[in-house]
Amino acid sequence: MSAAVFFGCTFIAFGPAFALLLFTVAGDPLRVIILVAGSFFWLVSLLLSSLLWFVAVQLSNKENASVQHGLLMMGAGISVLLQEAFRFAYYKLLKKADQGLAAISEDGRSPISTGQMAYAFLTMALVLLHTFWGVVFFDACERRKWLVVATVVLSHALTSGLTFLNPWYEGSLVLIYGITVGTGAWAYLTAGGSVQNIWRCVTCKQEPDPHVLVYSALQPPAED
Repeated sequence: MSAAVFFGCTFIAFGPAFALLLFTVAGDPLRVIILVAGSFFWLVSLLLSSLLWFVAVQLSNKENASVQHGLLMMGAGISVLLQEAFRFAYYKLLKKADQGLAAISEDGRSPISTGQMAYAFLTMALVLLHTFWGVVFFDACERRKWLVVATVVLSHALTSGLTFLNPWYEGSLVLIYGITVGTGAWAYLTAGGSVQNIWRCVTCKQEPDPHVLVYSALQPPAED
């Protein structure tokens, strides 16, 4: 059953993100380049935050549990700040490389524990949140809405802090998924989405072509 647990948790954690990759990124080489570059920036930020935390642990009293817990919380906060700083650096890089990128673009006992399931769902939420944060953050930088940038940073910090509630998953997961849904709606509206678009998607109705409407309006009425 270990293989089933592994694939089940993997599909829960990365299934939605993989679907986003297939439908929105994989078909466009430019988007693939942007995705890989963004992943590199994110990994570098995690490397730096991990290095700072490791040095702090080595210089502290390893036998003191409260000190180590405090260092872990401090490391999480530093990691959030570094990730957002690198997100901003990546945005500035994209702005400078905009023309170059445009030039190459083309149009009983359960087999799975509660903890394993919870962390799979938590991972899925965090993957989606980073996608949503990126949309809102970049748009805010473009429009110079620094209050929105600060809101993204604070929501990131809040989400990271909520993970310290574990193993009280009923509290952490509910709140984190609330943030995920809210941030997803925010990112959707930021990207130009609307309730009408959702309704047309659900009902499979396409918006009439304005050229067809104009052509029909110009046609003379049919004779009896």
